Amino acid sequence: MQIKIDKKDLILLVFILILAAFFRLWKLDSIPPGLYPDEAINGNEAISSPGKIFYKENNGREGLFINLIFLSFLIFGKSILALRLVPAIFGIITVFGLYLLTKELIFTATEDEKTAIGAALLSSFFLSISFWHVNFSRIVFRAILVPFLSVFGFYFLLKKQDFEEKTTFPAKGYFGFIISGILFGLGLYTYISFRMLILLLFILFSYSWIFVWRKKENKMKKDFLKVLFCFLISFLIVSAPILFYFLKNPQDFFGRATGVSVFKTENPIKQGIKSLILHMAMFNFSGDTNWRHNISGFSILFWPVGIFFLIGFLFSIKKSMRLIKEKNYSQLSTYCFLIIWWLIMIAPGVLTYEGIPHSLRCIGAICPTFVFAGLGAYIILKFVKEKISFPIKGLNGYSIIAPLILLVFSFLLSQYFLYFELWAKNPNVEGAFSKDLVEIGNYLNSLPDEIEKYVIVNLSGVPVPYPDGIPMPAQTPIFIENSKFGKSRTTYLKTENINQIEPEKASEIILMKYDKEILEKLKSLFLWGKIKKENEIWIFEII
Repeated sequence: MQIKIDKKDLILLVFILILAAFFRLWKLDSIPPGLYPDEAINGNEAISSPGKIFYKENNGREGLFINLIFLSFLIFGKSILALRLVPAIFGIITVFGLYLLTKELIFTATEDEKTAIGAALLSSFFLSISFWHVNFSRIVFRAILVPFLSVFGFYFLLKKQDFEEKTTFPAKGYFGFIISGILFGLGLYTYISFRMLILLLFILFSYSWIFVWRKKENKMKKDFLKVLFCFLISFLIVSAPILFYFLKNPQDFFGRATGVSVFKTENPIKQGIKSLILHMAMFNFSGDTNWRHNISGFSILFWPVGIFFLIGFLFSIKKSMRLIKEKNYSQLSTYCFLIIWWLIMIAPGVLTYEGIPHSLRCIGAICPTFVFAGLGAYIILKFVKEKISFPIKGLNGYSIIAPLILLVFSFLLSQYFLYFELWAKNPNVEGAFSKDLVEIGNYLNSLPDEIEKYVIVNLSGVPVPYPDGIPMPAQTPIFIENSKFGKSRTTYLKTENINQIEPEKASEIILMKYDKEILEKLKSLFLWGKIKKENEIWIFEII
């Protein structure tokens, strides 16, 4: 059955999508301030080596996101804004995807159109202004593709299909499963936590097969096998290149995940329990302390949304228990799916010990979290509406509208303040996004071609390329140079390679951070040089 949306609900959906766009695009060129090296290397490799399946540098990264950045550069030119437009656009589309999926899931569970649309609008509204999702929609990390591909992948997999037109195969309805297979195949090119969804897909198809088998209808079994065939073939065709790559390079399959796993600790059980408690608490109490991911220590959900999430989550558990007793397996599947989806996608964070709680590793849990929040909010809204009554005729239907409008605007203002004021203007955020390294890049761009330029990379970081390359912090000024000139005009050196500097003309040697010993060594090597400082940048000038 197709769920129809009326004009009023359509206007609300458009309003929500406008909000999503505003929160993800407003001042995108300057917020976050700076450009973290992990972001910059994505841009540098999109310029220097687009088209790869996997990029080995910086602990290894799947290639889809970098190739999307390459397309952005072709369209918008090379800049920080063009870099950040990629996650921002996918973040906006994810909000729409969550509306579609929530509507489909809640209707399957309740068979009530009004509840399905109401919960879907609330879920997408909360996501549109969520600090958690807004923040990662403005950072150049490939992880933002996880909620996008998963929400649309599950939407096309779980939506009611039209199997009536069977003059050709696949029939009209099977195309949804083909699209789903393509999306999940693409997911393997995004972020390591996406692979956890393979487990959820296995559970989902196994449950569906058991349900179909119990019906003892041969036609239904054949249709299911056709559906599974369509999904698997499309999934395997799309994912084959990266699966073959991992087969040849098994060390790249796990990447950095093995290094931060709880199983690497002395007491994995104790560490795992600690990580589980911290990750459970981050939704409502104390969250990620990394300023790049969060307002340090704040819960990752705005407190009313956190309460709605708990209500929706606990309601789903209670409802599941009742449906098991009633043997209503069709409705049970929706609640179980949401619960398992959420649990599986917080596992990438729970199974690590470093930087916990870690909201980035749990990014795959964003969509089920906000489905629960939308469901919980609708339950409360429905309860309040049923309980409020006025003796004056005509007021009953509108008694909740004014408080609701005030509540919506209070949500908007609070989330705007949290992200654009409290977080964006905090000095810790400039440090978290290496704004000082952007300033070095801008300074290098201001120098004329005739001056030789050197940067001493006296900051620690993963070497690029591995194992003897320049540490990661150099990626930021390199990108700033690339964005203006299409290449780097500067020689970047590690501290131990200062003796390689042999200037043939006027030169400037920039330190990534102040170091008295390096400056004294440069002075001893080039007696005619002088030390200067501009905009907090330490420079050794050779005239």
